[in-house]
Amino acid sequence: MEIPLLNDVVIIFGLAIIVIFACHQLRIPTVVGFLLAGFLAGPHGLGLVENTHEVELLSEIGVVLLLFTIGIEFSFTSLSEIRTVFLVGGLLQVLLTALAGTLFAVGAGRPLSQSVFIGFVLALSSTAIVLKILQERAQVESPHGRTALGILIFQDIAVVPIMLWVGLWGNVGKVLPLSLESAVTKGVAVVLGLILAARWVVPQILYQAARLRDRELFLASVVLIVLGVAWLTSTAGLSLALGAFLAGLIISRSDYSHRVLGDFLPFRDVFISFFFVSIGMLLDLDFVAKHLGWILLMAAGVIAAKSLFAGLPTLLLGFPLRTAILVGLSLGQIGEFSFLLLKRGLEFNVLPDDLYQLLLGMSVVTMIATPFLIAAAPAIAEWVLGFPLPRRLRADSFPASGAQRPADLQDHVLIVGFGLNGRNLARAAFAANIPYVIIDLNPQTIRREKKLGQPILYGDATQRAILEHAGIVQSRVLVVAISDPAATRRIVEIARRLSPKVTIIARTRFLSEMQPLYDLGADEVVPEEFETSVEIFTRVLAKYFVPRDRIQTLTEELRAQGYKMLRDLSREATSFADLDLHIPEHEIATFQVGETSPVRGKSLAEMDLRRQYSVTLLAVRRGSEITPNPGGDVRLHTGDILVLLGARAKLATMGSLFENPANPCPR
Repeated sequence: MEIPLLNDVVIIFGLAIIVIFACHQLRIPTVVGFLLAGFLAGPHGLGLVENTHEVELLSEIGVVLLLFTIGIEFSFTSLSEIRTVFLVGGLLQVLLTALAGTLFAVGAGRPLSQSVFIGFVLALSSTAIVLKILQERAQVESPHGRTALGILIFQDIAVVPIMLWVGLWGNVGKVLPLSLESAVTKGVAVVLGLILAARWVVPQILYQAARLRDRELFLASVVLIVLGVAWLTSTAGLSLALGAFLAGLIISRSDYSHRVLGDFLPFRDVFISFFFVSIGMLLDLDFVAKHLGWILLMAAGVIAAKSLFAGLPTLLLGFPLRTAILVGLSLGQIGEFSFLLLKRGLEFNVLPDDLYQLLLGMSVVTMIATPFLIAAAPAIAEWVLGFPLPRRLRADSFPASGAQRPADLQDHVLIVGFGLNGRNLARAAFAANIPYVIIDLNPQTIRREKKLGQPILYGDATQRAILEHAGIVQSRVLVVAISDPAATRRIVEIARRLSPKVTIIARTRFLSEMQPLYDLGADEVVPEEFETSVEIFTRVLAKYFVPRDRIQTLTEELRAQGYKMLRDLSREATSFADLDLHIPEHEIATFQVGETSPVRGKSLAEMDLRRQYSVTLLAVRRGSEITPNPGGDVRLHTGDILVLLGARAKLATMGSLFENPANPCPR
């Protein structure tokens, strides 16, 4: 029996794989690949898919799951670290962009309600594309990465009330006061009911489902909660998407949110692909071809305007101009949620078809341009900073009056970046009584650490004036510990020109960054991936009983050679091939004497572990006291922990002597 929907799904995914593969080779976002696949399969393309309505139904499931996972991931705790950027930066970016878009649309002769809708469509950026690119470039934890993330999260949350507004305005862009009052009343009632359910009902359902350890029952329970809440909001006159978001919020407060998120992410990714495909099916290539000039011109204008209105709040929050430019260019595109709004606008007749096609084509162009804009952003920032700008924009802020001037210090450590590595280095320098100065870009960090008495300066270390003010000429060591490869290279280059004698140590996450940093003047480059590998293999060697001094010699040799063995996989790069000091099949395990253990009360001489069990007792721990190589007269008490050395097979048989092993697996 032929199933038309199954045929369409096979065609869609077959085309999607081919198109996405080509997009990957061209470094074009996956979202664009799904849009193009939908266009090729749809009625305006090759006409391969006939049942477009069924595909749209699948896309609705994708939208519900997308909003549901956003609700789960929405954490007030995680947002507390970037709350200022989230609340102030996100609100300003959305309002400024929406206002500019509204004014432009009104000036073009569009009705006010339609203009406001267009403004909100233009205000949203692509969380999926921006975060993916920032992760690939290891810049999520950089100042511009964290700022962009805060604004993107605000946009994602703002989608919910915007979609609610679109549903209320309906076909003609107006709502009668009575229907609005009724909708608000129903909405408040539903939300209050959901709050009560989140406190008493949902946790019990999830607990009972998880207690039975039945994965199918657990998933079915979660699906029931999601669809049930979405159905309640829909019957109240609200949107399914709002209900899905509220369901996610409810589950996010339970102990099972991470498990739910892990189970539903694959389903979300599959169904949301149908959403982008369904959008692509609506793209009319003939219309795009006839209006290509206007689409490209408007796309360029949108990118410029959105970059400005994302960069301006960043400046107002106290970040330097370079960070503002990077944030602005990262958020210059129109995002996936804009497609969701466009589709809702088309359904409710808020938009005519020609305007829909124009906005859709323009959105695709901005998304295609995003990877190239983010890659070019550092160079664009340097070009802008080359203009004769005011001192405040070029050199950023200097310490408040009364602070110790770094120029008064000699032989100090200059730390650029006060993340985890910078903090640890500052602690070590303080403990060793070594003078140090910190440079950081986060205004909140500066304010907090100044109150704690840290010698920290606010500024962009890629600017010569900041390094000079921090005393680069007088410093002995410069440590660059930031998550921005382009900024790291520039800091190393400027620092070497300013001070030929300073020792420059740079951190990097990428192997490809090592040699360029050495060429720019870095004395030491510490790649995080290699250092993690070194830490792992030192612990592995310890398990094979390689002497500690031998391990230390090998790690020092590896670092001195610039991780040559790890970079070129040469067996001759170090003397690692000489390692034959391991003891095959022997391990160390710990066991605890239980209350019913047959060895409780016996002396070690009576047990005679070496002769009877072929294991060696290394130490006995009793409370906080450790007795290495104990004598035969030591008697075992309940709670004693024995450290045994022996073959793996022999240690496996020791469990019969002990109860409640402290560590039944070799440590």
